[in-house]
Order: sequence, then structure tokens, then C-alpha cells
Amino acid sequence: MKETLYLETTIPSYLTANLSRDVVVLAHQQITHEWWQRAEERYEIHVSELVVTETSRGDPEAARKRLAIVQRFPVLKIEPEAEKLAAVYLQEIPLLGAAARDALHLAVASTTGMDYLVTWNCTHIARGEVKKAVERINDMGEIGTPTICTPEELLGA
Repeated sequence: MKETLYLETTIPSYLTANLSRDVVVLAHQQITHEWWQRAEERYEIHVSELVVTETSRGDPEAARKRLAIVQRFPVLKIEPEAEKLAAVYLQEIPLLGAAARDALHLAVASTTGMDYLVTWNCTHIARGEVKKAVERINDMGEIGTPTICTPEELLGA
């Protein structure tokens, strides 16, 4: 049985964006493409209603490309349990104060029992302090915590 993976919005964005002139972003794009070549065969990939909404915004052509990726996967509903957990994250994790959508990504992945949450958002999601706080909060509520990581961390898998 495949492990489950929550695909956060930055991943389809990196997969479909024009190549960046910023060397760090360009490296992330390349890593994402390499990881993506095997991701679907290795993981049961899910997105949420929030991912679908976020990928549909912006330039119509870019949105079409992003949606073509995410529409292939099961869409997780945003249940009241996830909304309540996101509110706790926003209250307890200072870095998330201005990032309600990021808290909701974390909460949906947690409340639906995902094994992984994959993202390039290293400011509000894949950041050491956030990971530690999410795990502490989830442990107190007896909720499983997905492994929060970037595609780079799963390249060797």
C-alpha cells in the first residue's frame, strides 16, 4: 500500500512555472521536476479544496497548467475539525499569525491522516519551529502529524 501525501500549492506552482532567474528557485524547480517523475508511482497523492482554490488564481494560462496537475488527485474536504485545528495553530504558533491558509494546509493534512505534507513554503510550513509546534499541538489533541518536508527530502525515497 502506498503512503499518503498531501500536495501543497507550491508544488504544482514550481512544476508549471517558467524557469526562474533566481538560482535558488531554479534549483527548487529542478528538484521538484526530478522528484515528480516518481512521485505518483510511490505515493497516493491528495490535494484539498484549498489547493484547488489557490491553484486556480492568477494568470489564466498559469492557473490552467496548475489545475491540470491537481485535478488528477482526490480532493480532501475542509471539515470543521480541520478549521478548529487551524485556529489553534494560528493562536499557538507565532509564525502563522498572518498565514491562515498555511495553517489550514497543515490542519487538513493532519486531520485526514496524511503520511506526508510536501511543500516549498519554508517560511510558514516546512520550518523547524512550525514543525515542532504542530507536532506538540497534534500530540496534545491525539492527532497524527504528517512528515512535513520538501521534495528534496523525498528524492532518495
